[in-house]
Amino acid sequence: MKSEIKFPADKELKNAIKKWQDWLLHERKYSINTWDAYSRNLSSFINFTNDNIKKNPSLKTLEKYSVKQFRSFISNLNERHLEKSSIARHISTIRNFFKWLDVNDYAKNSSISIINSPKAIKSLPKSFDADQIFNLLDASIDIQKTDWQGYRDNAIFTILYGCGLRISEALGLNISDITNDKYIMIKGKGNKERIVPLLPIILEHINSYVKACPYKIKNSDALFLGSRGERITARVVQRQMQKLRYILGLPDNFTPHALRHSYATHLLSEGTDLRSIQELLGHTSLSTTQKYTNVSTGRLKKEYKKAHPLENNK
Repeated sequence: MKSEIKFPADKELKNAIKKWQDWLLHERKYSINTWDAYSRNLSSFINFTNDNIKKNPSLKTLEKYSVKQFRSFISNLNERHLEKSSIARHISTIRNFFKWLDVNDYAKNSSISIINSPKAIKSLPKSFDADQIFNLLDASIDIQKTDWQGYRDNAIFTILYGCGLRISEALGLNISDITNDKYIMIKGKGNKERIVPLLPIILEHINSYVKACPYKIKNSDALFLGSRGERITARVVQRQMQKLRYILGLPDNFTPHALRHSYATHLLSEGTDLRSIQELLGHTSLSTTQKYTNVSTGRLKKEYKKAHPLENNK
């Protein structure tokens, strides 16, 4: 369960923050997870301001925020050993909030525009061999306390790899979403819908779980349930993946999201075109999908060097 998001500020600023949060959710159509991340980033900034600049800060406090004070906040994030990508997201959140304050005539401060985000190191998506994934799927059934939970974990990991879903998309499914045995309709980031083919083997794993589940799941209910019959959380799935990594000797970057990356990379390796992969993953921009070409090319070079006679005739 996530901790409460706190904003130690005066009533007027708290009211502005609430309206900004509503705007993110209802106007920008951000997902709950994105909304939560933005809210927590802003909370970090407001808490820093309360502790170091002024108790119970107000809109006037934010209007007077100097470049030096913004940089002090960033230094604080560095001292907490946050990754560059996380610091960049904090800065992006603050820029978003200050721009919203400006547009809606709550407060005006252009100092934040001078602050540069740290350049994040570009990393390739983590992809794993099909054999490693199949071993994980097989082992996932046996490590749970009960058979039905093992079948559930197996179905979750199968749908992540077999459909290339984000973990939030998979765990957000209701039983009614899989009534069609040919495809599933996924509501992804920004509430954008896409159709993803449903392979018979994926449906078979899901049906095995539903049949074994002790809870009677109605059409409007969550598909994947926790031990008490509630919608399962991502943290539970991540903990199971952690156990499987330990048992199978897999690296730390073998995560639920790595199954989505492996799905895309394996499709590309088998000749699926980038546009189709873009649609299947729900990427807005093709440039986001193109990073998989680097993974595929890197793997091709490795196999080439290992197999070509000239490489082996040294």
